[in-house]
Amino acid sequence: MAQRTALIPPAGEAATAGSGDVLSGLAGSLPAAGLSALDAGSVAAYLRGPAGRLAAAGAPTGAHDVASHIPAAWRTVRP
Repeated sequence: MAQRTALIPPAGEAATAGSGDVLSGLAGSLPAAGLSALDAGSVAAYLRGPAGRLAAAGAPTGAHDVASHIPAAWRTVRP
């Protein structure tokens, strides 16, 4: 049996309408920056959490709000 890797983002992240589109767009764009498919999906899934929390500070939150907070979320994990 082939060895598999499972990466699970932190629990408790709430979704909003369109946040799956944000997630898939981010995951689809990161390979262009040189990430593997596994790393791109993992980074996208992880960053959606902090971006959502940052966006929720000015609730109500929509997908555009989450997407606009991706750069700030990136800075929280990579100063």
